[in-house]
Amino acid sequence: MDLILWRHADAGATRDGADGEDDLLRPLSKKGEKQATRIAQWLDRQLPDQVRVLCSPATRTDQTAKALGRPYKHRVELLPGASSDGLIELAISPKLGKSAKYTGALVLVGHQPMLGQAAAKLLGTVDSDMAIKKGCVWWFRIRQTVPSDQPVAQTTVTLVTVMSPEHM
Repeated sequence: MDLILWRHADAGATRDGADGEDDLLRPLSKKGEKQATRIAQWLDRQLPDQVRVLCSPATRTDQTAKALGRPYKHRVELLPGASSDGLIELAISPKLGKSAKYTGALVLVGHQPMLGQAAAKLLGTVDSDMAIKKGCVWWFRIRQTVPSDQPVAQTTVTLVTVMSPEHM
């Protein structure tokens, strides 16, 4: 399967003293709308027909995912402060219809630091975080195979590409 981590595009500033709920309501800035559109246009050309898009219920992630123009669902596992382990479990969950065979792509639209932590784990740098800039996409290919001489599946992770709206 292909796993695409997409950090929400640039959002408006947080008001001083804003609580967590106010943070979830922040919309994209004009810059963020342009970033989301640029990446969405590129993604739409690259994604296979068989794709699932999941995003955090925060307004800025909803607007980022909406720019793609494909159906998507909100998942609380992608909210700010969620666990990167939970994100990786969500990505390979049998509930999503994913199996050891490549069956398409999963786009997860979320937040830092969770996306960066997940990227670090996928790349094997478990003790560190990766910085994923606003609006950027990190595209991973995850393959699981069961060698005939071993009872346990082996997972191979390849970083396919990183795209930034500033370089489009």
